[in-house]
Amino acid sequence: MLGSCCAYTEMFCHLRPLRRFCLEKILPDWFHYSRALSGAEAVNALRPFYFAVHPDFFGQHPKEREVNENSLKRLSVYLENLQKPGFKSLKPTQLTFYIREKIDQNSSDGQELVSTSGFRAVKFTLHTRDLLSTVLYILNSCSLPVDHIQSSNTNVHSQPLKEATGMPDRPIKWHKSYYSFTGFKDPDEDLEHASKVETTLMSWLGSNGKSAVKKLKNSLPLRNELDRLKDELSDLLQLSDIRWQRGWGVAHRCSQLHSLGRLAQQNLEPLQNAKGCTIVFTDRSGMSALGHVMLGTMDVHHHWTRLFERLPSYFDLQRRLVALEDQISSLLGGIQVVYIEELQPALTLDEYYSLLDTFCNQLLKSRVPFHPQSLSGLQMILNRLKVIENELIQASTKKFSLEKLYKEPSISSTQMVDCCKRLLEQSLPYLHGMHLCISHFYSVMQDGDLCIPWNWKGEVVK
Repeated sequence: MLGSCCAYTEMFCHLRPLRRFCLEKILPDWFHYSRALSGAEAVNALRPFYFAVHPDFFGQHPKEREVNENSLKRLSVYLENLQKPGFKSLKPTQLTFYIREKIDQNSSDGQELVSTSGFRAVKFTLHTRDLLSTVLYILNSCSLPVDHIQSSNTNVHSQPLKEATGMPDRPIKWHKSYYSFTGFKDPDEDLEHASKVETTLMSWLGSNGKSAVKKLKNSLPLRNELDRLKDELSDLLQLSDIRWQRGWGVAHRCSQLHSLGRLAQQNLEPLQNAKGCTIVFTDRSGMSALGHVMLGTMDVHHHWTRLFERLPSYFDLQRRLVALEDQISSLLGGIQVVYIEELQPALTLDEYYSLLDTFCNQLLKSRVPFHPQSLSGLQMILNRLKVIENELIQASTKKFSLEKLYKEPSISSTQMVDCCKRLLEQSLPYLHGMHLCISHFYSVMQDGDLCIPWNWKGEVVK
């Protein structure tokens, strides 16, 4: 949330005397660590790998499922250690995975089907020293594509990825449903689109609106099943809500709820610690700055169980956080500290507490002369741009009678604000009752969600 001096300045735009505090001086070292590839970006880059090896897809093969579970645990520890500040070297780690690879191209519903022999064993040894090289090494060892890393991290590597990894170029033909699941671009579709005249928003909606409506209608039974599963788990665990960070497909969300349901059947007691909480399925497990329980969708049940067991310690940290916010408020003349809620938690509870603690210590050292309660009634908002974004999302949803409007995690608040402002200037009857996702390219998802690029083009005025 506070990744730059600009955002930090926005936080105090109404308090000129505090502008002398520089972000680089107060942010802890871990906040700037591993600029080349963050932990969340590494998880996203490894989605094709997780999709191929996740134990949930090996229900009929207990031996292979167990091997993958154990290897994923060891891989998780390796990746966590890579992100720790000050690490020097890691012990080489040998891993074995069973990779799903055979896909039924004749499947009528477009879903992946694994045959009885639809996997192969892959062994490799990790001895890398950074996240990027680790991700590339894993994907290449499993003969999985790496182009999406090059396209989304153009500043990370200046040379082609095949040169960086020393691996030969091997074209892979992926099933259409792979791109629907991961959100990656289909190169065949890109080539087809490039040969056509530049697409405009109105022309694309006109050509794809009926298809989206049909898919949305077909997905309604599964969406109802998702609501049923969500209600059952919420009642069983007495949760406030269940949410998702990403725009995963409805079938994938149902699978995640089934996975949580199986864990509740196997070991209910630890999960009862989440009573009254909101569970968010996201990229990593932990607790968000808002106190939401984050379940990493690529983690195995062992990690989820360990998180639920640790919840009491997180609740204690929450109480300390409230006291810390009160202390900062007192030091700043009664101003209220506000953290804006969003479904893409950028900070964990530990990170947010560490950040506020550092800031509080800086205030104590500087002895800023505020009269008690002189700023009472004002709010210190950690990201003003997010407030504007939420307002525009609500306005756009209302104007176009959308069922839902959301964005991909790779879309920044600045891009979302620009997109919504331009959308509000348009008349778009095709969007009535639809699910609209702001992304980087046009597509109709399997469940009928419409994806449009944030920088969509309007009609050319002649």
